[in-house]
Amino acid sequence: MVDKVALIYTEEYQKYNFGKDHPLRPLRLELTYSLMEKLKLLEHERLTIIKPRIATQQEIETIHSPQYVEVVKKLSENPKDKTVTPYRYNLGPGDNPIFKGMYEASAIICGASIITAEKVWKDDEYKIAFNPAGGLHHAIRDKASGFCIFNDIGVAIKYLKKLKKDIRIAYLDIDCHHGDGVQWLFYDDPNVLTVSYHQDGRYLFPSTGFINETGEGEGKGFSINFPLIPGTNNKNFINLFRKTAPKILEVYAPDILITQLGVDTYFNDPQTQMGFSLSVYRDIAQTMKTCAREYCQNKWVALGGGGYLLTAVPRAWTLFLARMLDVELENKLPDSWIKEVKEKVPYEDTPYVLWDRGEIVEVEWLSHPEVAKKIIDYTKSLIDLSNEKYIPNLVKS
Repeated sequence: MVDKVALIYTEEYQKYNFGKDHPLRPLRLELTYSLMEKLKLLEHERLTIIKPRIATQQEIETIHSPQYVEVVKKLSENPKDKTVTPYRYNLGPGDNPIFKGMYEASAIICGASIITAEKVWKDDEYKIAFNPAGGLHHAIRDKASGFCIFNDIGVAIKYLKKLKKDIRIAYLDIDCHHGDGVQWLFYDDPNVLTVSYHQDGRYLFPSTGFINETGEGEGKGFSINFPLIPGTNNKNFINLFRKTAPKILEVYAPDILITQLGVDTYFNDPQTQMGFSLSVYRDIAQTMKTCAREYCQNKWVALGGGGYLLTAVPRAWTLFLARMLDVELENKLPDSWIKEVKEKVPYEDTPYVLWDRGEIVEVEWLSHPEVAKKIIDYTKSLIDLSNEKYIPNLVKS
């Protein structure tokens, strides 16, 4: 049997739109789909494109409080509704602007992540499914946070737990921002292991994700955080990732792997201060695929996430899909996509290659010997900490 890959996609994703001046622009998804199409990935015999459905209110309320969901619905119908107080729910000017139709736009992303998880868990043909619009990992039970109105990841996890009560889920997050919402939602649950690699919370929103956040109650030891020093580059990250993620997943032995593929660790991302080039995502994708196959029952649910440079996000997620399909792409971009980028994103430098390499990334302060040594030493300490502190605490079923 040929293992199939599902891409969950709809033009309806464009409706999750906080406005033209907001960092999270739906155009990045449009450009991603366009690049995948122009590189012929969408014609691959192993790929199926699936349209999502809207999550039901009951499904959303497995994670979010009914009161919060009703507030979102009211403001979705009438953004100027005076019967609610939006700021109590972290809605309004700033990170989470109110917009008409925001309930439906958020619900379809939740529904897409449910379909993504369902396809991998229930359909033996599909070992991997990818929802690039998903990965809204900051929202908590009764509040929006960090561009996230509903936490689609949490909704998908709850859906899986309903299908199999004792399912063991590993959630692996590589977004530059700590996956705080998912961590807190399952902080006391030993059947949901959360592992997050992110920029140190001392320097970046949401100011969480420290190494002492390890879970509570029965979930003690099942939350793992790797806070990275600003400027961490490809070599240091891959050294850390390959020496920790596979070992953690091997010991935990989950039934399914869910990953959040935020790519705002890119060195030129306007919202963050990391030092990755695009080539690192090829390596990360391969490690994730190998881990899913060897340690996670060959079940991989992939969700999108952050990434705010519109010319970088499509290339990174295309590299992920190519690896899912075992396709080796040439390091060049279609002329038609380059033209599209020039028309739609004229304010960003136009790329001409699919991925840039670590050795050509030029960030002057990263090459300073003292900075480089600090990053290397800290990365080594995280590897040691992982082996000494986390691995023994993970219990096989």
